[in-house]
Amino acid sequence: MSLDYMNSILKPLLEGAQVTILLFLIAIVVSIPLGFILTLAVRSNIKPISLFAQGYIYLMRGTPLLLQLLFICFGLPLLPVIGEYLVLDRFVAASLGFILNYAAYFAEIFRGGLLAIDKGQYEASQVLGLNKWQTTTRVILPQMFRIALPAVSNESITLVKDTALLYAVAVPELLHFAQTAVNRDFTIVPFFLAGLIYLFITLLLTMLFKWLEKRYKFD
Repeated sequence: MSLDYMNSILKPLLEGAQVTILLFLIAIVVSIPLGFILTLAVRSNIKPISLFAQGYIYLMRGTPLLLQLLFICFGLPLLPVIGEYLVLDRFVAASLGFILNYAAYFAEIFRGGLLAIDKGQYEASQVLGLNKWQTTTRVILPQMFRIALPAVSNESITLVKDTALLYAVAVPELLHFAQTAVNRDFTIVPFFLAGLIYLFITLLLTMLFKWLEKRYKFD
C-alpha cells in the first residue's frame, strides 16, 4: 500500500477523530459533575430524591448505551404529541446520550469513593472544629477524588472507545470514515489506521491520569 494512499485516507480519519475527541470532551466535562450531583442525591435524606437518583442510575447502568442512543435519536421523535419538539441534531442527541449514561457510572464511582473514607475522618474533623461544609470540601472530597481517580481513568478510556457507537446513529466520526474507506477501496488498512488513532488518544489519556495520580500522591 502506497504512502500516498495512506495520506489520502488519513485526512478524513483525522477529521473523524476531531468529532470523537469533541464528543469525549463534552461528555467528560458534563457527566463528571452531573455524576457527583447524582451521588449527593442518592445520599440525600429526602427519600423521593434518593429513590429517583437510585432508579436513574439503575436504569442507565442496566440498559445498553447503544439502546439509549437509538432511543434518544430515533425514539423520542416518535412520542405522541411532544415528539415533533424532541427532534435533535444527531451529534447533540448522541452527546446527550453519552452524558446521561456516563453520569450514572461516575455517580457509582464517586459513591464508592465516599464509602471508602473512614468514618474517623468525620470525627477528627469535628474535633478540629470544622463545620460540615469545611469537612466536606477540605477533608472528604479531596480524599474521595484521590480514591476514585483510577476508576475515573478507566471509565474515561472506556468512553473514548464507546464513541465508536456514534457510527450506529449516523454521526460521521472516526469509525465512520474508516468503514467508508474500507467499503470503497476493499482494504483493511483504514481499520488499522483508525485503531492506531484510538490507541494514541487512549495513550494520552493514560499518561494524563498517571500524572494526576502521581500529582495527588495516590497510593
